[in-house]
Amino acid sequence: MKKLLYPTLAALLAVSPKIVSAQIPAAKDVVSSAAYTSYEPVARGKEFQIAVILKIRDGYHINARKPTLDYLIPTDLKIELPAGFKAGEVSYPEGTLKSFSFSKTEKLNVYTGTVILRLKVTPPADAPLGSQHIPLKLRYQACSESVCLPPVRQDVDTAFTVAATGKTAHAEFFKQQ
Repeated sequence: MKKLLYPTLAALLAVSPKIVSAQIPAAKDVVSSAAYTSYEPVARGKEFQIAVILKIRDGYHINARKPTLDYLIPTDLKIELPAGFKAGEVSYPEGTLKSFSFSKTEKLNVYTGTVILRLKVTPPADAPLGSQHIPLKLRYQACSESVCLPPVRQDVDTAFTVAATGKTAHAEFFKQQ
C-alpha cells in the first residue's frame, strides 16, 4: 500500500502547481491591444485620431481611468510623439460600476470586453513623407473575481504613412464620435 501511496502523492504535488498556474493567465496576456488611425495615409498638417482597441479576456476586468478607490491602479495611456507632432488629451470611456466578491460594500468602476481609447494628433505641415510610428505605453491592472494580477506596461505601436493628402480609414473605430 505504501508503495503506491507515496508515488501517487508525489505525482499529485508535482502536477498541482502546474494546474493552478495554467488557470491563471500571465498578466500581460489578459489584455490585447492594437492601434488604428482615422486616416491612412495621414495628411501633413491635418488632425487625425488614434484609436487604441483593448480586448479584455472574459472573466477579467481592468480598472477604469477614474477608479472608485484611490489605491486602485487606473488604466493609463502615454504617447511618445515624433518631433513636431502635437497631441490632445487621451479620451477614456466611462467605466461600468460593478460589484465583486472582494468589494461587497462598494461598486468598482471598471472596463470589461472591448474598450476604445482615443487621441487626437496633428503632424507638422512639413512632416516627412512616408512611414511613421507613434509609440504608446499602456498601463493597467487586470483582476478576476478572485485574483488581481501584477500591473502591466504594454507597448502599443501606431504605424501609419504621411502623405500630401489623407484618406479616411478604419471608420468602424471612429464613427461613434
